[in-house]
Parts: sequence; C-alpha cells; structure tokens
Amino acid sequence: MDTIDSSPLSDTLLSEFAALLPAGRALTEASDIAPFVHEERDKFKGRTRLVLRPSTVEEVSAILRLASQTRTPVVPQGGNTGLVGGQVPRSDAEIVLSLSRMDRIREIDPLGRTMTVDAGVVLKRAQEAADDAGFLFPLSLGSEGSCQIGGNLASNAGGTAVLAYGNTRDLCLGVEAVLPSGDIFHGLRRLKKDNRGYDLRHLLIGSEGTLGIITGAVLKLFPKPAGREVAYVGLASPQQALNLLARAESLAGGRLTAFELMPRIGLEFTVRHTQGARDPMAEPHAWYVLIEISSPQSGEDARAVLESILEVAFESGEIEDAAIAQSLAEAASFWRMREEMSWAQKPEGGSIKHDVSVPVALVPEFLDRANALVLEAIPGARIVSFGHLGDGNIHYNISQPVGADKEVFLARWTEINTLVHGVVAELGGSFSAEHGIGQLKREELARTKDAVELGLMRGIKGLFDPFGIMNPGKLL
Repeated sequence: MDTIDSSPLSDTLLSEFAALLPAGRALTEASDIAPFVHEERDKFKGRTRLVLRPSTVEEVSAILRLASQTRTPVVPQGGNTGLVGGQVPRSDAEIVLSLSRMDRIREIDPLGRTMTVDAGVVLKRAQEAADDAGFLFPLSLGSEGSCQIGGNLASNAGGTAVLAYGNTRDLCLGVEAVLPSGDIFHGLRRLKKDNRGYDLRHLLIGSEGTLGIITGAVLKLFPKPAGREVAYVGLASPQQALNLLARAESLAGGRLTAFELMPRIGLEFTVRHTQGARDPMAEPHAWYVLIEISSPQSGEDARAVLESILEVAFESGEIEDAAIAQSLAEAASFWRMREEMSWAQKPEGGSIKHDVSVPVALVPEFLDRANALVLEAIPGARIVSFGHLGDGNIHYNISQPVGADKEVFLARWTEINTLVHGVVAELGGSFSAEHGIGQLKREELARTKDAVELGLMRGIKGLFDPFGIMNPGKLL
C-alpha cells in the first residue's frame, strides 16, 4: 500500500476540493470546523483544515475521485457519536466528509417492508418514518437522536433490540457506497435472496469507513407490535438474572424484545444525576433487569406473558421484586433509567470503559473474575457493569474511587483494559462488542487478532483502497 503525504492540506488543494460543492458547504473557519474535530467524551481531539458537506452521491464521488488523484486522506463522519475515535480526523493532512446533508427518506415499500434512505438520515427520523408508515424499524440506541444511519452501518451498531432483531447488519438488505476511486457501488437491492457471488455489502458494513463511504441503504421494516409491556426487576446476582433470561426466553419466545442488566450503583448514579429519575423499587436490590415483552396480538397478551414470567420467577426465588410499568410514560421512564446510565457516570469523575462480549452463559464468571482483578489493582474503584445480557454484551465501566485524582486514575486506562480484556480473551469473548475499533482499539486488534484473519483484512483494505486514503489510522 502506497504511503500518503502527511503534510497539511495546501491552500490550492483546499480550493480545489471546495470548488466541487456549492457555496457554503465547504467549511474552512476554525469556529465552523470545531464541532467536527472532537467527540462527546472529549477523549479524541483532532484537527483538519476542511470539512466538506455533500448532498448527493455524485458530489461524494467527485470528492473521492480528487482525493484518490491527490492522495488526500478522507475521514467520513456521520452524527459524530462514535466512542472509539473512528470519526475524528487526526491531522491537517486529512479532510472530513460529513454526510449530514444527505438526509432523504428515498422510498418506503410497504409490501416488501423496506425503507430506502440516505446515509445522513438520523436514526430517530428513520424510526419515525417507519412508524408513520405503520411499521417498526427496531434499531434503538442511546444516541438515536443524533447518530446517523450511515454511521450505524459503518460501525455495525448494536443497541437494546439486538436480542430480538439483530445488529444493524441484520437490518440492512442493500447499500450504496462510493469507493476510494470515486466509483459508485450500486447495491441498493431489496432482495432477501441473492446468491450472485461475494456479498460486498457485508464488507462495507462494519468497515468503519476504511473501505468506502456508505451513502444510502435499504433497511428492513417489521410489523409494529400490537402491545408492549416493560418491567423493572430486582434480584440478587447476575446468575439469577441469567436464570431469569432462560425462563423468559422459554415462556416468551420471540416476544422477548429486551433484557438489560444493571447494577445498584448504576441506578444510584442515574438517580443522582438525571433530572426526574427515581428508583422504581421500594427497597434496594443488588442487581436489576429491565425486561420488555412485545406482542403481535395485543397489549393484554404482552401483559399476560410478562406476568406469567414474573410469577414463576417469584415462586422459584429467582427475583426479589418487580414493578410493571402502568403507563407509556412510566415505561419510558424505566427505559430512561437504562439509557442515562452511561452518561450518569461522568459527574462521578474519571471512568475507564470497556465494551466487551462473552458467551451469555459466562457473563457471571466474567463479572466475578474482572471485579476481583480491578479491585485488587484499584481498591475503592466503583464498577458500573451494565448492558445487554441476552447478547452477552456488557459495558464494563469503572468509575474512579471517591476523592481520587481523575488524571492519575485515567492514566491507568491501558493497564486496566489489559486486565479486563485478558479475562474476556480467556472466556472466548471480544474486547469490541458493538462500539467498533476506531483509534482506541487499533493496536490491540493488531496485537490479538489471528494472523490469518488480520492478513485477509489487510488484503481487502489494499484491494479497495490501494493508496490508503480512507480513514487512515483507524481499524487497521
């Protein structure tokens, strides 16, 4: 792979790129560029001299064609909600290509149950468009009010509905993308069966913008549930939560659409720092589960299924208490407690974060072993481990001890990652469950990935992007 020039973008080249777009869509002022060069956690802060905001696939094609000719690195960016720095430019040699102006709902096919959208459509808007058409688009993330479909696909986002509907990859039938050469991959197919050779869509999904820029997608739509019921459950341990999961899957089958695990300390942080949040239970419990049942038949059916699960779980001693939401507003408040748990850690000081997955049955063992290692290394650390138990995906976050120095604590990020990820590896898991690799985990991927797999990934990268211009320094 050729080496690209790392010197800052020249004024001449800056003007050439800007001329490809209508006036006002090439940002060069520092104040206009500022929102594009850092992310919400402020862990990654970059720089660039130019942000381009195309509104058509043809404009994206022209930009990448010039970038290929001039060996100019391009960083694709959606809603800038990523947590591993994959969307942040690293130097003035790189330009940012923002998809935010590509935000059309192109078509909804009610008979085929598909929706074709631009990559810059915000996830919440896609959900609402599906709802208005009488369908459900089930991808659900805490950042759904600002993340974009293209970024969801580029990172193969997960979220709270994976248990029932799968990752973003599973919700997409086809993609349109611009390759580094400027060529357009016309893959907006609505086919559920298509065995004509390699599926290039699946290479582009999850590639974090290193192979090309997704500009459009055909998304799967689902029937809207006729009824949905949500309960907050208090229990003693992750093992009891695992037992409850098995029981819920047995009794509810496909009607079990969410099963989220949360610790007491996470609930305390959320109540402390989230306006209007309250403890759903009269008494404290060591652990909590948020369980959602969706029925294609009726609300009464969903309620009956949920009540039967809880009744049997009470009788068997798996759970200590439960609160079933009595209204849509209360159900939303239950979900808000889960969705705010990550951000509620910020006021508590430094937080060392992990996005890991292990086989579902091994989640309790992972938590026991990781907790022991972390507390031995940092006595007084406050462990906030929560997430998608049904997928084996735990956001294993560690808040600093009360009164500790934040910078001294955060300086141990790599040390603690190594301890936690070591347990994950021994259990056959992954140190990146749904957030991707980006800048944050690139070196660890190179160090731990099987040599054959890594060689194939580098070969694919070289074939798609021979000059290495696509999101350099990320993933590989």
